[in-house]
Amino acid sequence: MEDFQRKMFHTQEKRRINLDNPIECIRADAWLGDGFYFWDDEQDAINWGHNSKRRTEYFQIYVGNIDCENVLDTVFNEEHYRFWLKQVEKAAKHFLRKTGIKPSIKDINDYFQERAIWNEVDGIMFQDLPKNEDFLLVRALYYKKRIQLVVYNLGIVSNFDLLKEDKCL
Repeated sequence: MEDFQRKMFHTQEKRRINLDNPIECIRADAWLGDGFYFWDDEQDAINWGHNSKRRTEYFQIYVGNIDCENVLDTVFNEEHYRFWLKQVEKAAKHFLRKTGIKPSIKDINDYFQERAIWNEVDGIMFQDLPKNEDFLLVRALYYKKRIQLVVYNLGIVSNFDLLKEDKCL
């Protein structure tokens, strides 16, 4: 039997009481809509804390095991990636025809939510290319993927625990 468990990292502002579960992101600019966001790489989770979780001047990194068996993996699975690409472009073309302007991230996520596109998956693994030279060993070669997972079904998260906390830079 294949093991679909993956250790991933959740970043939040430091709170008085440690979290028992990740906190749902409901920002309009969230890449993949409302959900519980995790980083594949601990360093990316730390960077996110330093740059985006500054409200309390400290941030916390939590670690959890994620069951990725029913996750749309647009990073490592070519078939999933091609499906994802087709869905995004189909939604974008629909929006362009309807409004005459390119959709925002929120527009695309609203489209997917209205049509229940992702109801059959527990989450989506997605990546972008970071442009932060500080963490790359080769100047101007952005070879390292920055991978995130949005979890829609909290039931796939287990062993969620505080890993560390740090002061924002």
